[in-house]
Amino acid sequence: MLNQKYLDAIAACQQCIVDCSICLHEMATKESMNDCPKCCIQCITACRTAIDMMTADSKWAKDYVKLCKEICEWCYSQCKEHNHDHCQCCAVSCKTCIEVLEKIAA
Repeated sequence: MLNQKYLDAIAACQQCIVDCSICLHEMATKESMNDCPKCCIQCITACRTAIDMMTADSKWAKDYVKLCKEICEWCYSQCKEHNHDHCQCCAVSCKTCIEVLEKIAA
């Protein structure tokens, strides 16, 4: 049974995966002045892993959530610097994810 305290975090991570995936695909043909889209790849992986740990109610879920939050912070800082709509959307999703994950990581 899924631990109810993780529901918002799982939803935020799922949206972050979607928006980072779109950003990653859109940036495939564009020049980047920073670590976007590299950060998107790692953010997608971190969010997927955090979801896996939360759905398993793993005793390490909090540790994975903390790391995921840090990676989302990095991705947010990179994507927000670009004027592309997909980067701005990715940054917003990362920011939301950071805020939700902070509640679990604290």
